[in-house]
Amino acid sequence: MNEQFSIEGKVAVITGAGGVLGGSIAQSFVKAGAKVVAIDIRPENLDARVEELTALGGEAIGIVGNVLDIESLKKVADQVVEKWGRIDILLNIAGGNTPGGTLAPDQSFFDMPVSEWEKVTNLNMNGTVYPSMVIGKVMAEQKSGSIINVSSMAAYSAITRVPGYSAAKTAVSNFTQWLATEMALKYGEGIRVNAIAPGFFIGDQNRAVLINPDGSLTDRSKKVLAKTPMGRFGDISELNGAVQFLCSEAASFITGVVLPIDGGFSAFSGV
Repeated sequence: MNEQFSIEGKVAVITGAGGVLGGSIAQSFVKAGAKVVAIDIRPENLDARVEELTALGGEAIGIVGNVLDIESLKKVADQVVEKWGRIDILLNIAGGNTPGGTLAPDQSFFDMPVSEWEKVTNLNMNGTVYPSMVIGKVMAEQKSGSIINVSSMAAYSAITRVPGYSAAKTAVSNFTQWLATEMALKYGEGIRVNAIAPGFFIGDQNRAVLINPDGSLTDRSKKVLAKTPMGRFGDISELNGAVQFLCSEAASFITGVVLPIDGGFSAFSGV
């Protein structure tokens, strides 16, 4: 590999590493030679993930951590620094929608329980802010590091039925720009903050609204594909290269961007 794109030897903390997206990126990073710190709130998910990562021949550890608990995150940071001396990369992957945060076709915004709104906005917004606050402080002391957040197509234009998720991901995009500016102005060019905005990928969280029980496409899926010039859903592995690029020296002058990985969805008016 071109050395410019290398992340070999970098220490990468990945939140939500027990999930599908976090797991895919963790595998990709281990294969690229990074030292992976898998963070998840579920111990059983972590054990399986670390076993999988080490089987690939990489260096990986799992630490149970809660992205909504500052003290939990401080313990994570202390353990990582004690083991490897530094933290080069933070991938804020923990997030996603909740079943209760998705309105049914016959529901309106006024039917959404406030508790579900709070749950989904807290997870996606504060679940990005809090790790950035704790791990970002380590990077500020080092004067180096790369933070990657996860935004969404829902931050670009209105997507029906997911109000809390949409609001939270819009906040993530704005926070990415804000923190990128803050870090560069106060701690130098060595710390960069960017985000990816995935298009539509079929996963556990959205399968029921995109795929019918018989395997056919739902009406919502058909609308998504009609506005996606490439005419297909993405594969989760298609996010990995973009994340690695943003964490590498090849992206040394890139900070504060939200990169769509969407098959053209955000570019297409539908006409």
